[in-house]
Formats: sequence, C-alpha cells, structure tokens
Amino acid sequence: MSTSRGPEGARVIARYWIETARPLEEAAATMAGEQSTGTFVRVEGETDALRERFAARIEALTPMGETHAPSLPGAWRPSGGAAVWRTAQVTLSWPLHNFGPSLPNLLAAVAGNLWELKAFSGMRLLDLTLPAEFLSVYPGPQFGVAGTRAVSGVHGRPLIGTIIKPSVGLSPDATAARVAELATAGVDFIKDDELQADGPHCPFEARFSAVMRVLREHAERTGHRVLYAVNITGEIDQMLRRHERVVSESGNCVMVSLNSIGLPALTALRAHCQVPIHGHRNGWGLLGRSPAIGVSFPAWQKLWRLAGIDHVHVNGLDNKFCESNESVIASARECRTPMFPPPARGCEIMPVFSSGQTALQVPGTWQALGTVDLIHACGGGIIGHPGGAAAGVRSLRQAWEAAVAGIPLGEYAREHRELAEAIATFGR
Repeated sequence: MSTSRGPEGARVIARYWIETARPLEEAAATMAGEQSTGTFVRVEGETDALRERFAARIEALTPMGETHAPSLPGAWRPSGGAAVWRTAQVTLSWPLHNFGPSLPNLLAAVAGNLWELKAFSGMRLLDLTLPAEFLSVYPGPQFGVAGTRAVSGVHGRPLIGTIIKPSVGLSPDATAARVAELATAGVDFIKDDELQADGPHCPFEARFSAVMRVLREHAERTGHRVLYAVNITGEIDQMLRRHERVVSESGNCVMVSLNSIGLPALTALRAHCQVPIHGHRNGWGLLGRSPAIGVSFPAWQKLWRLAGIDHVHVNGLDNKFCESNESVIASARECRTPMFPPPARGCEIMPVFSSGQTALQVPGTWQALGTVDLIHACGGGIIGHPGGAAAGVRSLRQAWEAAVAGIPLGEYAREHRELAEAIATFGR
C-alpha cells in the first residue's frame, strides 16, 4: 500500500480487522470519529469545514463473514432476538497534520481508545503505512543489514548466534567464561538473555567488562571479532550511561527489551547510539497472540524500525512458542520490506531467528526467505550438539551451505559429520 496524499497533504493509513454486531458502515464510522474529530454526539465547534480538514476517513471496507458469538466480553449486542457478529477489514486514514510526524501521538490515533469501544467484540491492527515525512524526525536504523555485516565481518551467510544461558544466576566471571567457550566455538553473535540486565548478582558493568576482556583476547588471537549484544535495558539515563560504557570498552552492539522501554526511550537511545541496536520483542504475545485483539507484528515492527533498531527477533520455524511458521516467515519478510517508496530510505533491518533452532530448520528457512541476511540464533542447537559447541556451529554452517546450494540436508550430511550428528540428535 503506497502513502496516500490528497489535496490536504500526506496521510497515515491503518488497516484493521473488526468484529461487531452493528452495521459495518456504522462501526467503521464510529472508529473514524472516535479517533479524530468526533464524540458520541456532534458538539459545538465541530463544523463541516473542520471535519473535512481533520476527520479520519474510511478508505475501504471489506466484509469477511459472520459469527454467532462475540470474541471479547463487554461488547454491545442488540436487545431481543439472536445477534449476528460480522467481521470485516477496514482501512482508515488520517491527515498527518492531525498529530505531525510523532510516533507517540501516531499511536494515540491509530491504537488509542479503539479497543475499548463497546461497538466492537474484536479488533486488530493489521498494518500501517506512514508518509516519508516521518523520516525528518526519525532517522531509522543506523546499521541495518549492511552495517551489521560490516561490524561483524561476516558476509555471504547468516550470522550464527547464541544466547548466554542460564538466563540468570551466572556471576560476571562465569558469564565471561561461558562467552569464551562460545567465541572459541566460532559463533558470530552472542547476546545476553533478556532477563539479565543489571541484577545485583551479575551487575551490568562487572559483567560487560569481564566479557569484553575475553572477547578482546579472542579477537587478538584469532582476528575474529564476535558481535556481543549486551543488555542495557533500563531507564533512559541508565541506558545512555551503559551505552557510553560499551563504546569506551570497544563494545560493538547493545540490546534492549523493546516493549519494556517503549518508543520514546528507543528514540533517545538511537539519537546517541554508535553501535547496532539489537531489539528483543519479549512480551510480544501480549500484543500479538490473540486473533481477536491487539496489533500484528507487520504493523508494530515498522514503528520500532523507524525509531532505530537494526535487528529484531521474529521467532523461528517450528519454535517452542505458539506462533505458526507462516507468521514467522511473514514477520521476517516484513523486516526486509521497504517502508517508503524511493528515493526515501527503506529502513530495512535484519531479522533474528530464535527459539528451538537447530540445523534442521535451515532448509525451510532458506526456501521460504531466499536470503542469508539474517541472524540464526541457536541455543541448544549449538550447545546441545553431541560434539560440543564448535561442532554445533559447524553443523549450522554446513546446513546453510547445503540449503543455498540446493543440496538435500541428508545428502550433504554424508560427507559432513557435524551435520549428520545434528540430524541424528535433533531429529528424534
């Protein structure tokens, strides 16, 4: 969907799925009025000229079907007789001059009180299209795919990554020892767990310094500089101080829990950041799991991208969570889909596959995406390999070599022991 421009200028476009017992046209008009000029009755000052200039408008309304039970409690139903709840897709647009190029105020318009309206027994924001004017305020990702590859030195294949486990409980020195093992095994990318930021048992400064000592030694010995996404999640001033510490010790990546810090904090971090920002979407299920309420990942990730992340988690194929493979692939594709038409910047970022990943998911991932521009983060798929972590890393690289070359995994495994062991171990 391209950016809409009328005689009044740029517009923001939002597409929704709705469920309602009211007539669909009436329900769509309720959405548009609630989130722009209207209230439940027309009031003094709400002139036709004002509404023409500032009201949200209905761009499209497509009926989808009917159901005989509401998805959510508290919705309006007609008195007497059997109610029928209708579903539809609704596309609304707002003139940009209602709120300007501001992500927090954009959210107030497209995702404000809508979910509380009694007229609806279900509603989900499916997609957003933003005008390029937002780029005058939000620079988008600083590194993205090309910059991440430049920092990591990895080209022509996915970055093979892993997560420091146990999630919590390791001391700074124990964390550094685990990182040394993983770096020696040949991983390209290591991230903190989202649960480990600045706890008293493993405070940020002590942990980061200990980890950087072993990573600098590893780089001096091998020439391989591992990308380490240290978790700096916290208050805005804390994150900025931690970022400065990262830069002062030659760190090369920071990680934040996106839903925890919010868009304004992410924007503030991006304004100061000198390294790639690794975005973890923990808590996403609260927004995205139910088909009857919330926000789809394709819509929400656009806001994170514009605010400045360089990578974001999209789950993985056959993951341990509830997300389907189709949804995972759609999310990964969205990360690489330009947000704005040329000549504006596209704001593409690197998707991160994680959650129960091993060499077995590689052929399906390659077949569905057709690109190696991703981070493949595997915990047990590396550390749980019977030959050890180094063999786990080799098995993943071998799986990607086979997939890109169009060679079946089992056939390639005949001459690649680590891959054969991974198939035997994780295929049970």
